[in-house]
Amino acid sequence: MTPSRDEDRLDRAFLALADPVRRGMIARLSRGPATVNELADPLSITKQAVSRHIQVLEKAELVTRSKDAQRRPVHLNGTQLESLTTWIDTYRLIHERQFRSLDAVLEAMKDPPVSAPPILGDPAHARKKEDK
Repeated sequence: MTPSRDEDRLDRAFLALADPVRRGMIARLSRGPATVNELADPLSITKQAVSRHIQVLEKAELVTRSKDAQRRPVHLNGTQLESLTTWIDTYRLIHERQFRSLDAVLEAMKDPPVSAPPILGDPAHARKKEDK
């Protein structure tokens, strides 16, 4: 079975986010656009390595680049992040429903069972009366 285009996009995005350097770049870009130099400043890797990380993020459609005079700022692609969040939320909601059902069962088990009234003539009932 061939993966769909949406599955390919998800795969690329999650693979891109598997790297802590790229996650850090996404975090930085969530505050606004940045150049390669600005993204490289806090990192102890070369600008070429930063550029390669940006290319991975671009292929995953998590970031875009624009041309602003001599600058080529990198921008976060909120639409792609939203599609990842939607995918995750689908499964989160399914599991939350399952946990709520389990919680209801566990809560019902905590309530003491309703005891049946004693049966007249039951020897166990007769012993209880004698014990008093």
